[in-house]
Amino acid sequence: RKRIPRILGTILIFLAVFDFLIWKSIILNKPNSDTEIYFLDVGQGDSELVILPGGIKVLIDAGPNSKVVNELESILRPTDRYIDLLVLSHPETDHFNGFIDVLKRYQVGAFIYNGRAGTAQSWKELAKIVEENKIQVFIFGQGDKIKNQDDFFEILLPNADFLRSKELNDTSLAIKFVNNGGQTQTNILFTGDIGEKNEKYLVNNFDIKVDILKVGHHGSKYSSSNYFLKAVNPKIAAIEVGKNSYGHPTKETLNGLALVGAQIFRTDQDGTIKLIVNSGEINIFKK
Repeated sequence: RKRIPRILGTILIFLAVFDFLIWKSIILNKPNSDTEIYFLDVGQGDSELVILPGGIKVLIDAGPNSKVVNELESILRPTDRYIDLLVLSHPETDHFNGFIDVLKRYQVGAFIYNGRAGTAQSWKELAKIVEENKIQVFIFGQGDKIKNQDDFFEILLPNADFLRSKELNDTSLAIKFVNNGGQTQTNILFTGDIGEKNEKYLVNNFDIKVDILKVGHHGSKYSSSNYFLKAVNPKIAAIEVGKNSYGHPTKETLNGLALVGAQIFRTDQDGTIKLIVNSGEINIFKK
């Protein structure tokens, strides 16, 4: 299997000085002063776009197909063809296939993943286009951070044990995003497709109480255990899901989220979900 080329040993990126093109974008496009988070409607798959103050863009996962490009084009200016970071939670097609189309349409600063190669044929195509475009690749795991001014993404998982799992879902990057707005913080947990074993580890080793939860594995019954949801206690829960034969999201997950009082949004019903965060205040918009 062809592997994505990688750069080792880098655990901290200061995005504000990452690339000259970022500054070009900042100067020309009058960038946003708030933080914007989008849970993109890409069907049965995951894709989240975070736009930091200054216009820095982080795309976490890209769904199963080219639909992610349509979503990006509906959000970004037609002249804005640069994405600072692509982050892949784990190498399954409903999370990475869309990156192939993104890389054909946008310039990209760097690609971050967990180091595990995918088994699908399309993984080879992704690896090829990353290499041909000479995109820097970073392997991230537990303890690594992406920092921009006072905001940061902290990688909570996978640790070495989960990374060796035969189950690719267990290798998912679980990412806590901390948005520092003046005297207040807004915390978001991006969970990929983590399951109950990962959830138990997170509860026992980290402070995972957050304001916003990207619900794990499209609302599968194998994720979002009551034990986990009580610890996370989110105000807002976003489920990224499309037409599927798995029963996602399951009644167990929806009931668990209701029990902790989370406001539930679903991309299959609400379309793309947009959150604007400013000094701890969260404003929610649906397509």
